[in-house]
Amino acid sequence: MTAIVSLLSLNSLADNTNSIQIEQVASGGENLVLLIDQIGYNNKIFFSIGDGDDMNINIKQEGNNNELGWTNDSPSWGSGAAWGGDVDYDDQELKLWQNCSETVCNKNDIQFHISYGTDNKFWWGQGYTIDSRTDTSWAKDTYDKGGHKVTVDIHGSNNSIIGHQNNCSTGSCDGHTATIYLYGNNNDVYGKQVHDGEKTFTFRANNSNNTVDYEQQGTGEHNANIILNGPYGTDLDLLQKGSTDQTYSLTQTCNTSSGCTIGVTQQ
Repeated sequence: MTAIVSLLSLNSLADNTNSIQIEQVASGGENLVLLIDQIGYNNKIFFSIGDGDDMNINIKQEGNNNELGWTNDSPSWGSGAAWGGDVDYDDQELKLWQNCSETVCNKNDIQFHISYGTDNKFWWGQGYTIDSRTDTSWAKDTYDKGGHKVTVDIHGSNNSIIGHQNNCSTGSCDGHTATIYLYGNNNDVYGKQVHDGEKTFTFRANNSNNTVDYEQQGTGEHNANIILNGPYGTDLDLLQKGSTDQTYSLTQTCNTSSGCTIGVTQQ
């Protein structure tokens, strides 16, 4: 295995430590590049790496009460180490950044569990803004209190999952939650949940070739629960915004060989 590893962990309080626990559970790994910055205190990183090629992992956590690792909270799947590693097979790419800029932070918690699948791309920011599928600058939110959560479980191949949650600044917000499952291939997902109203969004594919764009914004408490199935993919564009609470549930089975298209806007 050829690896370039850079670790920076700065602890501002002596009795509240940062921790990094990464386990190599299979031989190989090839050209792994791993860059980790932890700046602050009470931040945790833990996951396992399996036998794969060209993995590029870039993790940053700033502030306090940030956690990143396999799903140890609900639904409590645990690590995929026994299956070959949480990050496994060829060309996986992760870039997971979390930030809380306040003194007392609600918990940020990215819980990824990718085991198996090749050529997946998983970019996620909490307390950072990702403006597009190709944005690499990632602007830091300087007034973010944390409280965001993601649960991701990919397994399939050639999936691109990109998103961010930020600006839960007032302290009255319970946080934003994402939860993206997938078990198919060639899915492209980009979305964001922003502002101080509580948001949810749950997404499950179980099929391939879907393109999903979602955005939930504003001070309203919005929710979404989307399940996509079928032999063919769906292009879905969902926007819920404003100060009035919005909710949406979609179960879609596409049987059209050319694919299906759905647009939803609520405000």
